[in-house]
Order: sequence, then C-alpha cells, then structure tokens
Amino acid sequence: MGSDPDKEMTPMKKKHILEKVYDPKPVEEKWSKFWIDEGLFVPRVPSSKKKFSMVLPPPNVTGSLHIGHALCFTLPDIIVRWRRMQGHNTLWLPGTDHASIAVHNVIEQRLAEKGLTREKIGREEFLKMAWDWKEKYGGIITHQLKRLGISLDWTRERFTLDEGFSKAVSHVFIELYHEDLIYRDYYLVNRCPHCGTVLSDIEIEHKERKAKLYYIKYPLLNSEESITVATTRPETMLGDTAVAVHPDDERYSKHQKRKVLLPLVNREIPVITDERVEREFGTGAVKVTPAHDPVDFELGKRHNLEQVIVIDGSGRMTEAAGEEFKGLDRFECREKVIAKLKEMGLLQKTEDYEHAIGHCYRCQTIIEPHLSWQWFVRVKPLAEEAIRVVEEGEIKFIPSNWAKTYFEWMYNIHDWCISRQLWWGHRIPAWYCQECEQVMVSEEAPAKCEKCPSSEFVQDEDVLDTWFSSALWPFVTMGWPEKTEDFKTFYSTDLVSTGFDIIFFWVARMIMMGLKFAGDIPFHHVFINGLVRDVKRRKMSKSEGNIIDPLEMIEKYGTDALRFTLAALAIPGMDLSLAEERMVGYQAFANKIWNASRFVLMNIQGEEFCLKEEELTLADRWIRSRLVGIIEELNDALENYKFYEAADKIYHFIWHEFCDWYIELVKPSLKQGNKTSEAVLVDTLDQILRLLHPFMPFITEEIWHHIPSSEKPLVVTSFPQARKDLKDEEADREMKFLQEAIVGIRTIRAENRIPPKKKVDLCVKVKNERKVGKKEEAEIIGHNKEYIQALANIRQVEILDHFPQQKKFLRGIAGSWEIAIPIEEGVFNLNQEKQRLEKELSKIMLEIEKIESRLKNTNFLNRAPREVIKETKGKLRDLRGKKAKLEESLKHILSLI
Repeated sequence: MGSDPDKEMTPMKKKHILEKVYDPKPVEEKWSKFWIDEGLFVPRVPSSKKKFSMVLPPPNVTGSLHIGHALCFTLPDIIVRWRRMQGHNTLWLPGTDHASIAVHNVIEQRLAEKGLTREKIGREEFLKMAWDWKEKYGGIITHQLKRLGISLDWTRERFTLDEGFSKAVSHVFIELYHEDLIYRDYYLVNRCPHCGTVLSDIEIEHKERKAKLYYIKYPLLNSEESITVATTRPETMLGDTAVAVHPDDERYSKHQKRKVLLPLVNREIPVITDERVEREFGTGAVKVTPAHDPVDFELGKRHNLEQVIVIDGSGRMTEAAGEEFKGLDRFECREKVIAKLKEMGLLQKTEDYEHAIGHCYRCQTIIEPHLSWQWFVRVKPLAEEAIRVVEEGEIKFIPSNWAKTYFEWMYNIHDWCISRQLWWGHRIPAWYCQECEQVMVSEEAPAKCEKCPSSEFVQDEDVLDTWFSSALWPFVTMGWPEKTEDFKTFYSTDLVSTGFDIIFFWVARMIMMGLKFAGDIPFHHVFINGLVRDVKRRKMSKSEGNIIDPLEMIEKYGTDALRFTLAALAIPGMDLSLAEERMVGYQAFANKIWNASRFVLMNIQGEEFCLKEEELTLADRWIRSRLVGIIEELNDALENYKFYEAADKIYHFIWHEFCDWYIELVKPSLKQGNKTSEAVLVDTLDQILRLLHPFMPFITEEIWHHIPSSEKPLVVTSFPQARKDLKDEEADREMKFLQEAIVGIRTIRAENRIPPKKKVDLCVKVKNERKVGKKEEAEIIGHNKEYIQALANIRQVEILDHFPQQKKFLRGIAGSWEIAIPIEEGVFNLNQEKQRLEKELSKIMLEIEKIESRLKNTNFLNRAPREVIKETKGKLRDLRGKKAKLEESLKHILSLI
C-alpha cells in the first residue's frame, strides 16, 4: 500500500500569473484536500527507500486545538515534510487518546444537568453515551490538525480504544501479570474526590498553599498530663490509632509505651516510638492515621496498627468518624472538629503554616489519600533497561539536559498504580470467583475457577490508567502484537516530539514498554519543546485573558504565518514568548513571497529556460552561490532541530537577498532579454519554494503550480541539495563590496534629503591598486555600473582619481569608497538644509540641557530607581551623538555656501 510519487496525479490547472493579492483561505482548503485525496502522505510498503517514521502524540479525543498543540505538531511536521522531500519513505501516523477522566467529566456534567449520575444510569448506558459523544465530537481536533497542514497519513489513523488496541492492551496486562510485574494490593493511594478515581503519584500537582497548623492536646490515660500534637488536617484525627515520638526525644521518654485518650472519639491509642519521627516538626509528637496519610501508612504497617477509614472516596466522613461527623464534607468536618476542640479546651494554639498540597492534575481538586484494593505495575525491573538505552545514547533527548530529568525520575521510580475507578477505558481483564474470591486474569471470563468448582465470575469494575495504553502507542499503532509489514518497516520510529511535562507520564513509559514488548527502543530522538507564553513571559490562562487561539490566528493571518511564527521562536530548551505582532510580521513575509513570485512569473517568457555559463552576470553568480550556502545551513539546522535558526536563515535569504537585492539587480538583465538571467531567476524561485515548503506548505504549493517547469506536487518534490560547484567566493566578495557601497550611497542620499526618485550623478574616488579578491575596485565598479545606477537611482557613475576643486559636492564614505554627489540646482538647496540642521541642532541642545539638569539634581539621583537613572544617562549619550553628527553636517554645508 502507499502513494507512488511517480504516479499520475489529478491534473491541476496551471496558469503562470498569480492573483494580485494572496488570500490564504481558499488556497489552504484546496491543497489540504488535494494532498490527502492524492494519498501524498501515505508511504509505500514495502519500499527500498530509507524510512523515516513518527507517531503523533495522540491528543485527547475531547480536545480542541490550542497553541501548545500547534507548536507540538508544527515543529515535527517541518521535519516530516523535509524528510519526505529528501526521498525518505515517510510515515507520520495519527490518532487520538480516549482520555478516560476528561470524557467522564464531560458526560457526567451532562448527566448532572438532567439530575442524573452515572450510577443511576448504569455502566452500559454510560458507555453508550460516551461512544456517541466520541463519534459526534471526536473528529474536531482531526479537522483542526488538517487545517494546520500537519502531513499525517490519515489512512492509518488509530484510537486507543479501537478493537486492535484493546486486544493489545489486554495482551500486555496478562503477560505482565503472569511475570509477576503486575500485582493487586490493599494500599494507600491518591484519590480525586471530584473525578472519583485513583491517580498515580505523577498525576498529582503539588502547590504551595497557606494553611494552619493546629496544636491539639491528647490527654494521657489516668493522668492530668497530655501530649500535644501538631497537624494541618485535624479532621483525620478521628481515624488516629497512635501517637508517635522519636525514641531519643527526652521530652517524651517518660510517656513511651503509655496510652492517650483520642479526643472526640474517646478511643484509647498507644504512644509508640519510631526513628522516622521528625523531632523538629511541631512539638516532636505526631498523630498517626494509617488510613489517611502515606507516611503514617508505612509507620502503621511497621507497628501493626489498625487502619480506621474515616473519609470515603468522595471526600465525605464515614460512620467510623462518629455519629456527629458522618456524612460531612472533609473540610466542613475540619471546621466542626476545631470548634469542638476549642469548646473542650483541647486546642492549645493555631499557627500560620505554608506547605505543598497535592491537587488533581485534571480538575485541581485537593487529593485525598485513600486506602483501597488497587492494581500496580512493578516498575523497577522495566526501568533498568530503559535507563541503559538513554545512558548509552541509543535514545537522545534534545535538548540533552532533559535526560537528567528523565534519570532523576527513573532512578527513584515507584510502582505505578494503574487501576482507575472509571468506566470509559480499557476494563481490567481480571475476574473474581463468586464462591471463593479467587482472582483470575484472562481476556475472557474463565470457564471454571482454578481454586474451587465454581464457574460464576464477575469482572473487575475498574479500567486501566489512560497512560497504560498510551505507553504502547509507538508499536501497537503499527499492528503489534502481529508482525505486520508496517511494524517491520517503521518500528523503531525516528522521533517523538512532546512537552517536558509528560516525560514521566508518557516518554519513560513508552521506552519501558517498547523495550519489553516490541524488543527495541520506540524512538531514537526525543525533542522536548517549550511552553508557549505571552509577550510578558506569563503562562497563558483564561484568568489572565492572554490566551492566543491558533484557529483565530489562522483566520486572521493564514496557517503559514502561524507555522512560521512558531518555528522562528522555537529555541531548544526555552519557552516561547508569543505576540500576535509576530504573526502580522510573518503574514507580511508571505505577502512578500507572493509579490516576488508574481514579479518572476510576469517577467518570464515561454516554458523552457536555457542557461549559458558565459552569459551569467555577477548577480546571477552571486545568488547561485548564496543558494549553496543557505541550503547547507538549512539542512544543518533541521538536522539538529534548530527550527529558529532554520527559519531565520530562510527568512533573511528570501526577504533581503532574493527580494531586496537579486530581483532589483536582475531587472536590467531582464530588460535586455538575457535568457540566462531569466533561467537563474526561475531556478532560484524554484529552489526557494522547495526550501520554504516544510515551514509554509500552503503558499509554496500554490506558487509552485504556477511555475512552468513544475511537474509533481511540491510536497513530494526533492529538497534542494547543495551544489558545491556553484559556490563562487569571488562573486560573494564582489557583490558584498557593491552592496556596502550601494547602502552607503542610499544613506548619504537620505541624510541629505535628496528625494528617492530623483536621479543624481555619482563620482567615485578609488585607488587602482586596491583589490577585492582578484579584481581591482575600479574594475568591479566599471563592470557593474548598471547595478549602482539601478539600486541607488544614479544617472551616471564617474570614476575619478580626485574630485574637481571647482565643483560643489556632497561627500561621504560608502563602504570602502569615497564618493561625491555633485550639487545640482533643484535637487539640493544648501540654505534650506542649513536652516533645517540649525533648527534640529537647537532642539537637541535644549533636550540635552534638560537631561543634564536632571542628572545634576540630587533629589532625582537619590529617589529615582536605578533603571530610570541608567535609561536617562543612555538617552543623554544618544543625544550627544546626534548633536555631534548634526554639527559635522552643518560644518560641511557651511563650507559649500
């Protein structure tokens, strides 16, 4: 299967003249459809070509394109399009993630609007609603990816809950279980009361919050004394089963092995000793709640303490909390507990306290430690090989510093809780015997219990963590566990591009699972892109009102302008500071390309072009030489994922060297009917469109089909290769010499207020023995007068040994030339210029006087911020520089009057 780049395409109507104004919308719609309809993103299998493969980081099926997506998908698309044009058999495989929690939130919100819950409608009806919702809205982000021009092979699109994926997930779970790498345990886990499910450790966001530290007296049994403990969560004291102190803490040596009476509950609990108690925290005595705190859970296991659950999975108090508190929300209960303790005289004091509190990464609800039966992956045995392949360079992080982050987590990895109390997702393939509660793991319900005669089974209610199936994405999408042609051809993939925030969630787990089940690394390079921030470098958020919607930007400026903006700002290892003004600038760049291309197409004759080496002008030789350099630089930048550098190189080459210089330089040759210059002009545009295509695919494809020599669509046309034989250092030096002079002449004209459209004469004084490369300066000027005349609006150029004394000139330095422009009546009025300079000089001297006075003022110097003083001094320095220039110009004018 796959596309054939040599097959006959649907013919596109070709016309050589572009529309006067570029309108992105119809162009983008046309080419997006054409590329997909023609199968141009579909690779051939089998193929003798070198392959390049990637899998798309699957966006949530609930998702809509945001600016982070736009960055994360645009950058690798540049690489994919570049590799495709280099001749690689290229696959970029798309798909979406079923996103368990996100879909649950959407469906449960809709149910709540009708006064329903998922428990009321039941699992089967809930799943039907979820699938209906997925079918109706799941294609939104797919459509948006197409609008962004992402060159994905949509014939291979996958979904993490499709039939093949579901079978593969069960296969992996069962195999890991039988190898004792998956187990079930009664354990304290993180639970989100709002989402109603357990979360793994890395799904918790810890945020510094201001809180209170409550000091509570626990009366010693049969004594007037008490032990005071400090806690931030007084509501959990209802489940305390001990008070712990450090064995070497002399303050409590006499109380060791005694008992206290737990306030409010009146339960006798022991005073125990444990070396892990921090003597510096609070009073040095801590309450122990094994069912509601991770540290206490481990301490409770060591001391064989009872586990009393007083907060349920929804964050409400249980019957074990007592009649007075059961049914209350945990935070309501906190207030009531504090009030009762005050009333009883047991609240010693309250202090302000700041500490990190865990929040659900999805809904930002404060998580609740929850004791329950859960499924876990024993990760350490899988992590060892995953660490090795990064250490030995089989997998490289770009930028490389992210490997350190990866190692820090992998070396300290904990077992992964993979069960979730949700319905939408991969249901755990575990079955419970109704007779003896034996657990059996298999894809289908067992026929008979392996422990007793029963054949009655109930499947586990939980589903797997979404990241469990996502970890299999690189190889299951290729058809695994079958050894399909796709798997054999495209696995391992070459690159994955993602954000730093999911190195642990996704990248590390893909590496572990790829090595374990596919037998090889899942990818060779991991490109980590930065966050997109606003122009003030703030994180984008609704509350700040600074969100930039990529779809709105596409409507306003076109997809190509958005893509190029993101590439131009993408410096590896740094966040992007994005402003809408940058897109305005790159929209202007698109228009510049369009207008330049329109000029080229309007000034060529016929369909075939003949290039004769002997007819090449200096400008022709120079632009061909510069193309060699830009091709080399662009390939090197993309090879190293330096998107910003590649964008900067191609931008400046097109705008400044091609548009501002070469097009102007070639105009005289075109007027003279030089067919070689015409051929170079068309070939340069041809090469530019190929170079720019990965960044700005739509406008380049549109222009490409207007070029007479174009045959195949640009997307599958070869990327330019640097022809070393066209490198012409002599032409580079000579053109640089002329460019510096032309810029200098333009500057002198502007400084002396000579109207841009007014032609003037130019006298040039050169030393004959001075050379540029192999040629003398005078020779270069003599052979290239037409360039100076055309680009500096000069009537005639005269090369002199010295300037005549009897003539009046405006003199200056242009590059390495000494030049003079004869003063002509009607072109330059010396008296008017004298008056203008005197007026401007007077104005600047007044400004200087004001600033000098301010800087002598001690009140200003003592009160003004350092930055303001520095800025003021800088302004004075600039004004003095302008004053010196104006005085020099005035002196010269006075010498001519």
